[in-house]
Amino acid sequence: MSSKNSKSLHEIVAENIIKKLEQGTAPWQKPWNSNSPAFELPYNAITGNRYKGINSLSLLSADREDPRWMTFNQASAKGWNVRKGEKATLIQFVKTHELVSKRDEEGKPILDEQGKPVKAKVGLDRAIITTAWVFNAEQINGIEPLVKSEAKQFQWDSIQRAENIIQASGADITHKTGNRAYYSSALDSITMPLREQFDAPDKYYATVLHELGHWTGHKDRLDRSMVDSFGTEGYAREELRAEIASMLIGQELNIGHDPGQHIAYVDSWIQILRDTPFEIHAAAADAEKILNYLLAFEQKREIKAAANVQVEAQTEAKPQKVKEATLSIGDEIAYNNTMYKVQGHLKRGRMRVEDLSTGNTFSLSRTDGLYGSLLHAKQNPNSIKPSEDLHRPVQAEIEAVAAYGIRR
Repeated sequence: MSSKNSKSLHEIVAENIIKKLEQGTAPWQKPWNSNSPAFELPYNAITGNRYKGINSLSLLSADREDPRWMTFNQASAKGWNVRKGEKATLIQFVKTHELVSKRDEEGKPILDEQGKPVKAKVGLDRAIITTAWVFNAEQINGIEPLVKSEAKQFQWDSIQRAENIIQASGADITHKTGNRAYYSSALDSITMPLREQFDAPDKYYATVLHELGHWTGHKDRLDRSMVDSFGTEGYAREELRAEIASMLIGQELNIGHDPGQHIAYVDSWIQILRDTPFEIHAAAADAEKILNYLLAFEQKREIKAAANVQVEAQTEAKPQKVKEATLSIGDEIAYNNTMYKVQGHLKRGRMRVEDLSTGNTFSLSRTDGLYGSLLHAKQNPNSIKPSEDLHRPVQAEIEAVAAYGIRR
C-alpha cells in the first residue's frame, strides 16, 4: 500500500493543512457551537473507535461530511462496495500483536469446523507503526445513511462535565473585567473575563478549557516548553497544540469551538509547517495528550471514592499486609486506547513514563491526573472495556483505532 505515495503521512497532512490555512478552512479554524448539528470527529465505522492525532487531521482534511471511515476489506466484509474510481486516504496505526496459526504437538496446523487454520494472537516485542488506506462512507455503496444527533440546547447548569474538569484540576483561575483570556506560565495561573461577559455558557467553557490546555504544559504536568513570549515561533507552536486540543475537547464535551481569537497565528503556523512538516504530527500527538490529561480529572472523584471504600474495608478486615498503591518500574498499563510503560524514577518523586504507541517519554508526578488514572487502570485491569484494550487481535487491514504516534 505504501507504493501509492512516496511521501510520509505527516508530509501529506502538512501540505494539506498549509493549503487550508491559506484558505482559512483548517479543521481547528472552523467554528462550531453546541446549537449546531452534532459535530463528530472521524471514527472507524466498524469498531466505532475515533481516529487520533495525525490520523484525525488527515481524515478531516478530506472534507467529508460523514465521519465514518473504513478499509476496503472492512467494507467488503459487511457486503458494502467501494465505488469504482474512489481514492483512499492514508492513515497510520500501531500493531501490537500478530495472528499466527495454532499448531498441535506434532507441529501440524489446528483447523476449525470449516477446515480453516485456527489463529492465535501473539504479542510483538515492540509495537510496529504501519500504514493503511481507508475510505469514507460517502464513497461506499450499501452502507446506511448517517443519522446525526439533534442540536442540544445548553443552560449554565447543564455543562457539568466541563465544570467538573475545571474544578478537579485545581487550576488557579482569576476572573476580571476585560476582553482577554490567557495563561501565565510564570504565575501558573489563568486569567478569564467575567462569566457574564459571555453570551452563552458553552463559549465560556470552551475558552476556559482552551486556557486549561495551555496550563497542562507546565513542567509539573505534561512539561512542554512554555518559556517563549508572545509573537515567537515557540509561542505559535504551543498555540497550535492548544487549538487542536480545543477542537478535540469541544467535540468530546459538545461545548463547541471558537477559533476566532487565534487567527493571528495562521502565518506563523504556515511557516512552521513548511519548515518542519513533522510539527503537525507532534502537535496532534501533544493535543491528544492534553485531551487525555484533562479528561482524567473526570475520574478524580470516582478514584478518590473507590480509595476511601478500600481503606474502610481494610480497616474492618483483619490486619494484613497491604500492597502500596503506586506505579512501579516495569509496569505496562493499558489506558484510554494507549499502552504506557513506567521506565524509571526521576528527581522530586517523579517518574519517567513511555507512551508505547509513539515511543515518546515524559515525566509524571503523583499529583498529575494521568498518574491517578494509570494507577486506577493498574489496580482494576478488568474494568477496561474490550474496545479500550490494546491487546486485541489486529487484522491485516486494521479493525482497530488508528494510532496517533510514530517514532521520528
